[in-house]
Amino acid sequence: MKTLKPLFDNNRAWAQATTAQKPDFFKTLKHQQAPPYMWIGCADSRVPANEIVGILPGEMFVHRNVANVVVHTDLNCLSVIQYAVDVLKVSDIIVCGHYGCGGIAAVMRNQRLGLIDNWLRHIQDVRRRHQGLVDQPIDLPTQERLLCELNVIDQVANVCQTTMVQEAWDRGQPLTVHGWIYDVGDGLLKDLDMCTDASAPVEVNQHAALAQLATRYGLV
Repeated sequence: MKTLKPLFDNNRAWAQATTAQKPDFFKTLKHQQAPPYMWIGCADSRVPANEIVGILPGEMFVHRNVANVVVHTDLNCLSVIQYAVDVLKVSDIIVCGHYGCGGIAAVMRNQRLGLIDNWLRHIQDVRRRHQGLVDQPIDLPTQERLLCELNVIDQVANVCQTTMVQEAWDRGQPLTVHGWIYDVGDGLLKDLDMCTDASAPVEVNQHAALAQLATRYGLV
């Protein structure tokens, strides 16, 4: 029977190295969880939330699913947001997509993958909403990168429209929602200028972010 022993060996080495650098790290981590950030990202194995922003375990509350989607019927995602906002009192929620996303590619290429096709209908909705941009006469790889960014902007808007975020803003709780994209080709993050808090309607920031995106791609 396969036991995946190398992973246990790696774990012991990591724990020992971490303890050597910070002797009290695990003792402190055991008794508290007070991350300032929540991360909503893709389940893609190439996008490890903590590592790409250079922070330690305990500093980021993470939810991941295929294509970093936030929908009002996903009780798993909504429960994570609720706990992050109401219990952990995070100050920032980051929605991070990435270029080269398999879910985005499947939608753009009309691929059939099985059960996951039902989940990817949410991405199809994003594509339809922004069809005027996505279906411009540009090459397919560029269309896919564009849809990755459009999806992040729409998912940030979806986070902002959840009851948990709306109620937090109503009671004056400091909370900002950000939209980022990650490039697996060079390891760098990019801010998509979709940063929203209680100071302005999310639709205003969404419109501005979409306008900047269209300008960057030369689609205006």
